[in-house]
Amino acid sequence: MSEELKRVLVVDDEDDLTWSISKHLAKDKDKYELICVNSGKKALDVLSQLPVELVISDIRMPEISGLDLLVKIKDYYPSTKVIIMTAYGSSEVHEEANARGCLKYIEKPFEISELRQLILEAIEQKKGFIGTISDFHLSDLIQMNCLGRMTSCLYVNRDDNKGAIYFSEGNLVHAHCNGLEGEEAFYEMLSWEGGNFSTKRGESAPKETIIKGWQSLLLEGMRRVDESKPGGKSDLASQQASLQKKINYILNEIISLNGVQVVSVFDPEGLPVASKIRKGADEIYKISEITLVISNFIRQVDQVGQELGVKKTREITIEFEDAILSLLQIFDKKEFLIYLAKNDKNLGVIRLQAKKYIRELSKIL
Repeated sequence: MSEELKRVLVVDDEDDLTWSISKHLAKDKDKYELICVNSGKKALDVLSQLPVELVISDIRMPEISGLDLLVKIKDYYPSTKVIIMTAYGSSEVHEEANARGCLKYIEKPFEISELRQLILEAIEQKKGFIGTISDFHLSDLIQMNCLGRMTSCLYVNRDDNKGAIYFSEGNLVHAHCNGLEGEEAFYEMLSWEGGNFSTKRGESAPKETIIKGWQSLLLEGMRRVDESKPGGKSDLASQQASLQKKINYILNEIISLNGVQVVSVFDPEGLPVASKIRKGADEIYKISEITLVISNFIRQVDQVGQELGVKKTREITIEFEDAILSLLQIFDKKEFLIYLAKNDKNLGVIRLQAKKYIRELSKIL
């Protein structure tokens, strides 16, 4: 195999399917090496021995399912892309696969030409535009790389200061500058006001020094920048503006989840601190229409907590029109995170993501 030839691993417990895929894709042997196995365990064996550019896996397999295999690949081989194929296609499966880092999915039965096109697109190194952008904040550039699931290096310099931030499939994994590494190097660069940057797509990190999620890193970086400004700790108006900005940033992340119509942070008295409404949401989901419901909801939480003899009730969910209204108390705080999601979506995934952001809210409130 030539040095440039990439490997594609197909995983499916149906022998007939892997044989058929192997036969029909043999004409692409000059573009990639194809390996077919019939279990998730065998796939992990291959991955432990050979670098693989792309894995195409069935969802339903004995011992290790396609989704579980996806998680293991993202944990141990983050640069390997994954395409899920399934005969059990649904919005829930798609959301679950996307949440775990799936590149694309393809539903059975599919045309072999469709699969071939997906493979070629996934392994092809596409040439992008070359140019300059000005007046961008470093946080904007970081979000572009993360949301685009890029594997790249962002080189940053300001005066005599130089640094680099590395991304792997959209995860921020390493940073260094001025003798610093990891999170501290990242926070140092985030504090620079202005400078120059360049990016190199496909460049892998020499090591992994960051495990925290990029959203958390940006929030912490913003907090540090605010506190480093003259009067930052004593200026109440500045602190409030910074707090509102951080809350809105988190709410923007939650409202982008598939199915969420409204998300809001409410104070203990039932008044909204900050709210976001999905663009195009029905009028019945407007905050002004459901504030009274939410206020009663918060009182219900207090009442249930008293009846149960506990100081805090973590979560209550009720039906609202064709949606589910969920109230979650923010850890060790008096405020509440409330979201309203269509009940035909994957509410389990939404709930898990919401709880992740509650942890972020608890750090800043």
